[in-house]
Amino acid sequence: QVHLVESGGGLVQPGGSLRLSCSASGSIASINVMGWYRQAPGKQRELVARITSGGSTNYADSAKGRFTISGDNAKKTVYLQMNGLKPEDTAAYYCNMEGTDLRRTIYYIASRNFNSWGQGTQVTVSS
Repeated sequence: QVHLVESGGGLVQPGGSLRLSCSASGSIASINVMGWYRQAPGKQRELVARITSGGSTNYADSAKGRFTISGDNAKKTVYLQMNGLKPEDTAAYYCNMEGTDLRRTIYYIASRNFNSWGQGTQVTVSS
């Protein structure tokens, strides 16, 4: 199984910065997409930023110009640099990765697709 662990969240004043990280563990053969989502109380989970193995990125309109996503496939890690934080950025941030992992049986090793989520890290922007 692919397990994701996020870190870097915390309490910050408006205009401050935070850097989130997420590392994966497990029998991973390849990672195709890495992304960050967030969910505020009473609201739907939304995509913040996403990056493919080829380096293509996508950002939510609210994140453009302030947030930067980067990934290191070799380290199986994705980062989210958040600058100019606003109170409306307050939410639980979740890491997501899609790719292929390995399944071992007593006979052979097979590949399968995975879509894993982290446990979430809280970001609170308040003065």
